[in-house]
Amino acid sequence: MTASVPTGTSTALTIPDPERVEQDERLVRRRFWPKLRANLHRIPFLEELLAAYFCATDPATPYRAKGILLAALAYFVLPVDVVPDWLLIAGFTDDAAVLAAAIQTVRANLTPAHWTRAKETLRAEAAGNPERTG
Repeated sequence: MTASVPTGTSTALTIPDPERVEQDERLVRRRFWPKLRANLHRIPFLEELLAAYFCATDPATPYRAKGILLAALAYFVLPVDVVPDWLLIAGFTDDAAVLAAAIQTVRANLTPAHWTRAKETLRAEAAGNPERTG
């Protein structure tokens, strides 16, 4: 038995809306670093978050992957969540789930350079020498 895909259909994951991607990128570039730094000790998925950010802002990243990651990062920076971020234990679980789904979808586009830069940035932040990005 073979599965067939209906023709003439598309999903948001197939073709990102250029206006939405541009809007998400502006939002992420403006709010990512302040939100990250304000919550450094509360986010257990910092390395993944930073790797996603560096991949999404890398000019070499394919547009579809960039759109998916920017949507997940925009969800992270938005002040309104399904689970409010100020809740001590559960606050970032919805953000983690959205980010994990995005990373799983575009994992081939996250390069070793993105992961290395994420680790280096975490070390710099921990040492009190924040990277000047964004």
